[in-house]
Amino acid sequence: MCGIVGYVGSKQVVSVILEGLKRLEYRGYDSAGIAVAGNGHGLQVRRAAGKLCNLENVVRHDNTVDGTYGIGHTRWATHGHPTEANAHPHRDCSGSIVVVHNGIIENYAALKSRLVREGHAFASDTDSEVIAHLIEHHYFLHAPSMPLEEAVRRAVRELAGVFALSVMLSTEKDKIVVARNGPPVVLGMGEHEYFVASDIPAILDHTREVLFLNDGDLAVLTPEGVNITDFDGASVERKPQHVQWDASVIEKAGFAHFMLKEIYEQPAAVRDTMLSRVSETDVDFGPMDITADEFRRMPKLHIAACGTSWHAAVAGKYMIERLARLPVEVDYASEFRYRDPLISRDEMLLLISQSGETADTLAAQRTAKARNLKTLAICNVVGSMITREAHGTVYTNAGPEIGVASTKAFTAQLTALYQLAVFLGRVRGTIDDDQARALIADLREIPKKAAAALENDDLCRRIAGIHIRAQAALYLGRGIHYPIALEGALKLKEISYIHAQAYPAGEMKHGPNALIERDLPVLVVATRDERDECSMLLYGKTRSNIQEVTARSGRVIAIATEGDTDIANDVEQVIYVPQTTDLLAPIIEVIPMQLLAYAMAVQRGCDVDQPRNLAKSVTVE
Repeated sequence: MCGIVGYVGSKQVVSVILEGLKRLEYRGYDSAGIAVAGNGHGLQVRRAAGKLCNLENVVRHDNTVDGTYGIGHTRWATHGHPTEANAHPHRDCSGSIVVVHNGIIENYAALKSRLVREGHAFASDTDSEVIAHLIEHHYFLHAPSMPLEEAVRRAVRELAGVFALSVMLSTEKDKIVVARNGPPVVLGMGEHEYFVASDIPAILDHTREVLFLNDGDLAVLTPEGVNITDFDGASVERKPQHVQWDASVIEKAGFAHFMLKEIYEQPAAVRDTMLSRVSETDVDFGPMDITADEFRRMPKLHIAACGTSWHAAVAGKYMIERLARLPVEVDYASEFRYRDPLISRDEMLLLISQSGETADTLAAQRTAKARNLKTLAICNVVGSMITREAHGTVYTNAGPEIGVASTKAFTAQLTALYQLAVFLGRVRGTIDDDQARALIADLREIPKKAAAALENDDLCRRIAGIHIRAQAALYLGRGIHYPIALEGALKLKEISYIHAQAYPAGEMKHGPNALIERDLPVLVVATRDERDECSMLLYGKTRSNIQEVTARSGRVIAIATEGDTDIANDVEQVIYVPQTTDLLAPIIEVIPMQLLAYAMAVQRGCDVDQPRNLAKSVTVE
């Protein structure tokens, strides 16, 4: 989950790498480092524990750090504490080979023992350092006849686990060797200059022509171009793609934090996710390697996802089962392949991932493919690994999401799932023209209603001020609103460090009522759709659950539908959201939950965009 940046070209390399690392600090921020060479300077390595600003301070006071090529790294620790000694880049014994690594080397202990016996001296507690010494072993065994890329190729064939590597050698000028097996790697293509990064935002200021490496790719970057082979040395062709994002979308644009900016971008993200995809009565996702007949024959849909995407998947289950009358089974992607799932012929697996590189979700996809299942993806990043391996992809078009706590990616995923439910209902004949027309008309209103939900910002700040000293919170919901309660609780946990639990409201009397005590904030999703009999039934049940909480001195905050004045008599605070259908309400009602979590975190002095112990993209298991 670390961030890697590399550059070969005529620009001031230190500035390019540090700017790129700033764009990637959401991927890891407990230490950082840089290695540069060229332009008359030898290999220079600088590292610092803590946030990237600590490394910037080191470099700013050292005029010797300069060159024409270099690599940088921002770390999220997996092996070894976040110290300068454990920061990347890591060096070999000679000090001439430097490596930055994203991933986990599962056999590092055995490799390290062997290398120590051969005389190698290690300076860190990380698994990553073993890579530098392993490359050293192969290179100096055959030097000077062996080029760096061949030594890297031999080294990676000995590694077990997942890795994205960038490697430099002080004696091979203006060359960076890159290898991928698991975590994402993107190359940026310029005019006699080339970039490597873990994610597109790191290089978007310099180029929009990018090339994604596949697992098993090894690339050599020089000012003359990029050469890609596989780990056995066979030549590989990879075509560049043009990125549509403008560089301005990865700036804060006047907002205090990326998270707040991304909360406010949700009306646009929802609109862009449906743009040019929905007609008056149909949804068209474009070409897929899945036929309409295969969708019709499908007896069950499996969904695998992690974290926030898993909450979207559970809400999607309600949408798809209601509209397409298709059984849906939702798994945590991290559990899917280990439980030996019962999968029948013609079933499919849907993967949901913001990045398209989530390690557990990718592993679930490969498990399904090994069983000859077709896979479908909902993803935000064009060209990511999950989309390349899927038989069909529904892109969310939310734009880059920098804040670690997901916001607009979640609402875009809900939008895509609703469209998928309508699509499947049409293909499977459970939705007629009139029903489709009404369902799509309701969806078209959501961006405007999402914008209206943002008007609760000031109210959420005031409510946060009332509960600022809370040590715990409960979130309740029923039906499709339960996964939204889960998401609200996750947001509060992630960025304010308040212990929050979510339950189906009807389960409170089966144990969780014991948690209620005086002054405990309890947020209840209590929206209603007066046109929906089931919604109104659950609304009445939820009102009863609220009364159970207030009878035990809990302090209830309700998210309710505009016009519902009755509920104000039952609760301490009400946050109103615009009325919509029961299946679309989650897109609207999660917004005040995000605003409330944000306000709590800010008022408690927490680091909103970079919460402790978390990283944006989980690219290792």
